[in-house]
Amino acid sequence: MNQVQKLLIIGFVWPEPNSSAAGGRMMQLISLFKAQGFSVTFASPAQNSDFMVDLGVYEVDKKSIELNNSSFDIFVKELNPAVVLFDRFMMEEQFGWRVVENCPDALRILDTEDLHCLRLARQKAFKENRSFSTTDLFVEEVAKREIASILRCDLSLMISEFEMELLESTFKIDKALLYYLPFLLEPIISSEIEELPSFENRKDFIFIGNFLHEPNWNAVQYLKETIWPLIKKQVPEAVLNVYGAYPSQKVIQLNNGKDSFLIMGRASNAQDVVTEARVVLAPLRFGAGIKGKLLEAMQCGTPSVTTTIGSESMHGDLPWNGFITDDVADFVDAAVQLYLDKTIWVKAQKNGIEIVNQRYSKGLFETDFSTKIEFLRSNFEQHRLSNFMGAMLQHHTLKSTKYMSRWIEEKNK
Repeated sequence: MNQVQKLLIIGFVWPEPNSSAAGGRMMQLISLFKAQGFSVTFASPAQNSDFMVDLGVYEVDKKSIELNNSSFDIFVKELNPAVVLFDRFMMEEQFGWRVVENCPDALRILDTEDLHCLRLARQKAFKENRSFSTTDLFVEEVAKREIASILRCDLSLMISEFEMELLESTFKIDKALLYYLPFLLEPIISSEIEELPSFENRKDFIFIGNFLHEPNWNAVQYLKETIWPLIKKQVPEAVLNVYGAYPSQKVIQLNNGKDSFLIMGRASNAQDVVTEARVVLAPLRFGAGIKGKLLEAMQCGTPSVTTTIGSESMHGDLPWNGFITDDVADFVDAAVQLYLDKTIWVKAQKNGIEIVNQRYSKGLFETDFSTKIEFLRSNFEQHRLSNFMGAMLQHHTLKSTKYMSRWIEEKNK
């Protein structure tokens, strides 16, 4: 009888699909591997949170692990996973060398989520009031760590074609180490479209996003100070509901009933509030990856107005689910048009549904991903031989990180 293959996921945090797109993404990956017949263990050094998903419901084993503690070595050796998935490069840095030592034949996969170095370099350029250039990445401290982590792994899952291209052209990463795997959604069928609330049955503008994420906080400030007063001038009855997990005191202080700028905090069901809204506003000025909030808007049949950064890598050659502009006056006009003009709104909604079905349908990726994993597992020795830079980094990391970690462990005793 075939032994069940084991997947170990090492999570930066416990998944919170209702708090962030990253949590939803993680649940999609779990479902993908379970469909391939893997038994899944999710381990994390993070504290439990009130909003984390109950992994037991999904038949996933939950395991708390410690940083800089050799108890992990015993755990991983006993589990003996066929595949280890690192949730973001920080987890590969912490635990990758231990996996290499104790389970050398396990396939090591990195889920990048978004390129952290790209997001941070863009943020820095924005704060310094200058244009971002790819050369900024070479001085970004995080880039050195993140690229090293990508090279040490057998495969890195990329959510954005733009970032994949960037890694190949700017950092000269071998294509064989990268795999495009965006958000994986169920296609939207016509009966579901018919059930969506109509233009007339929706009201208000909405912004939604986790406030632990700096681009979201910046976008809300931008809305409050610049964009919303101009929309309100043209549509006096308009209301903007700002939803998001983990709002800080400075976010809550932006609430202003007189201006109909309402800070709503965490949505108990994000899809419900987005489906009830008429237009999503997402004036993101820096960031990376693909935006869960904008994909969710498409799934809910809610048109959106966003920026070039907001829409990056999301729609290919297909027309957007609304409007894309970096100009304030154009952004305001686009928002007002979508809010008041049913014809434009309906066309935008159709565009969004088209994008979901043509670019994010789970069925487009499942088989190919399964084939890729099988191929790498059967040919991992050859695959690693071709990745000399990765082997070299692994060699030095194993030495330096290992002794640093051992030193911390001794100190902690």
